[in-house]
Amino acid sequence: MSASSVIPSTVNADLQKERDGASFNSEEFAAWWAGGAEQLKFKRGIKEYMYKDVDLAALNQVDYLSHEDMCEFAVKNSINVAKKLRQLQAERNPGGNEYWPTLYDSPELWGLHKVGNPFTVMFVMVIHALKDQCTPEQYEEFGKRVERFEVSVAYAQTELGHGTYLRGLETRADYDRETDEFVLNTPSITAYKWWPGGLGQCSNYSIVMAQLYIDGELKGPHLFYVQVREEDTHEPRPGVHIGEIGKKMGFLAVNNGFLGMKNVRIPRTRMLMRHAKVNRDGTYVKSPADALTYFAMVRTRCIIARNMSLILAVAATIGTRYSAVRRQSPIDPKLPEPQILDHVTQQLKVIPEIAASLAYRNACDYLLELFDATSRDKDQGRYERLPELHSLSCALKVLCSSDAAAGIERLRLACGGHGYLTSANLGNIYVNATAACTYEGENTVLLLQIGRFLMKSWRAAQSGAPLAPTVSYLAEVQRNPEFGVWTGSWENLVKAMQFAAANKTRIAFNNLAKRLVNGQSEEVAANQTGIELTQAAELHGRAFVFHSFLTEVTGAKSKKRSSALNRVLEQLLELYLVNATLNNMNNILRVVALTDADLNKLQSRLETALTKLRPDAVAIVDGFDFADEQLNSTLGSYDGNAYERIFDAAMSAPLNQKSVPKSFHEHLGPFMKSNL
Repeated sequence: MSASSVIPSTVNADLQKERDGASFNSEEFAAWWAGGAEQLKFKRGIKEYMYKDVDLAALNQVDYLSHEDMCEFAVKNSINVAKKLRQLQAERNPGGNEYWPTLYDSPELWGLHKVGNPFTVMFVMVIHALKDQCTPEQYEEFGKRVERFEVSVAYAQTELGHGTYLRGLETRADYDRETDEFVLNTPSITAYKWWPGGLGQCSNYSIVMAQLYIDGELKGPHLFYVQVREEDTHEPRPGVHIGEIGKKMGFLAVNNGFLGMKNVRIPRTRMLMRHAKVNRDGTYVKSPADALTYFAMVRTRCIIARNMSLILAVAATIGTRYSAVRRQSPIDPKLPEPQILDHVTQQLKVIPEIAASLAYRNACDYLLELFDATSRDKDQGRYERLPELHSLSCALKVLCSSDAAAGIERLRLACGGHGYLTSANLGNIYVNATAACTYEGENTVLLLQIGRFLMKSWRAAQSGAPLAPTVSYLAEVQRNPEFGVWTGSWENLVKAMQFAAANKTRIAFNNLAKRLVNGQSEEVAANQTGIELTQAAELHGRAFVFHSFLTEVTGAKSKKRSSALNRVLEQLLELYLVNATLNNMNNILRVVALTDADLNKLQSRLETALTKLRPDAVAIVDGFDFADEQLNSTLGSYDGNAYERIFDAAMSAPLNQKSVPKSFHEHLGPFMKSNL
């Protein structure tokens, strides 16, 4: 806050009125959202400790820095956050299990990483990849150093010419029997590793995914631990060409990099060999399951999905609070301008995004539980759950990122022109969400992978073979192809979405089979069926979110909540199911015989749900429990003093520190006096 700040110390009266009129206790909601009262207390303690003494006004000035200065700031800032987390660990849990690495890029600390954290990938992905892919001896040798932040490590997979299609990667690692080494090369410019976070100038090691060759024979993509810079001087190692890829739409200081290698040699023991192995004599031991190589990516997709549900909740908090304090456009010309949240069209822009945040966050909780269960199975040599986990992680990564991006843009538009300000933070939130639509698996490619899983599942359902729990509804459709009576109940809406997904799966399966019968190869037939496969995959994901949200709100857990909180959650469930059903009606009408009266009733239910949730909207987003430092928004602060904060941010801008800009004396003034 600047010295001349105009921000009052009181809460905006309209926002306080909203809180006073809430029908439930926001604190109970916050405890439920956090996963329990103890978790809420822990998260609040983390935020209180980490944000104390932080000069947020100075932090926000980073928006005006050059790209180079911004990147330098991000490194310095991220290291300071790491130091503070270690200090927190020493004070609160000395000698206990280290928890600071897991918090380094947690949502509680998002506000501290204003322009990105170049070490996020190391703590979100690299450490877990090493734990999962290293032998115990390897992890002891170099994995522990990464965990202790003694070195900085990137995850180099994507190449300039290839991304999600890992089998097409060009970087190669050839085994040299004479020296017991791998020789790594990027044989073309398209083989250059491109995009890894932190790789550009911050990392001195990298996990590199490369095609393994033994005696010229391809063994497929494997992971290698490669030193790319000297530890003492940070100069690139011999044969290593490394740098930063340049400025992007967002993630401005994440230090995304490129990596080229020419005859870079590493010891054989630097191939990660927990699953697949290369022995000293060059014999190759295949992994028991190919998917194990990509298990770290699956975990990362789970985290991305969860973070996208939370980032949508951040934007919904900003949009809701601003909608409660902004007054404009009289509904009744005889009355004063109302809060814009009183306009039903504004409610439709804002409140469904609150409901979607809950639906996706809940679905991601299930996904993370499935990941943990699959991980335990994997450690015991059981891999049956891997296909389902892969499919579900892809589905939620796609839906959470694409729906969050679309929802955040709706919320930005709901804030009018002020939503366009950098200080509103909605632009930054939006570009971060759009980035998630392409990294760790481009969304369309992931949908196609889900489509292949659905084809196998449909075939299994036809033969009566066992199905994974998340596709068990396909068997029900096989047994009972007629949907039945439309009732409009929540269970009925879930069934409608499942049947729509199953119907689209059936259509894709039949068309794929028809193309195969007509002589097309499997690859060509799959490509020609791609549109239907992606449509089936999206509906399958939505059916899962429907089912998991219904189970959470109406299941056994509801008995542990107050009737007031359950009522609000039921209203949010109603809004989400009805709104999403209406938005997918083109597919549902193919399997359900709804009348015009049924559709009118759904529209009325949508409007009624908005009306019921309107008085509680502010209290709900308060329950998300985002601190102002996390929101970092002039429009969304807890006190609701949006106009004063907008004005304060403008007065703090560098251009307003001088009454007359230099350009007037050098260019504008002389030109106007030149009489040209």
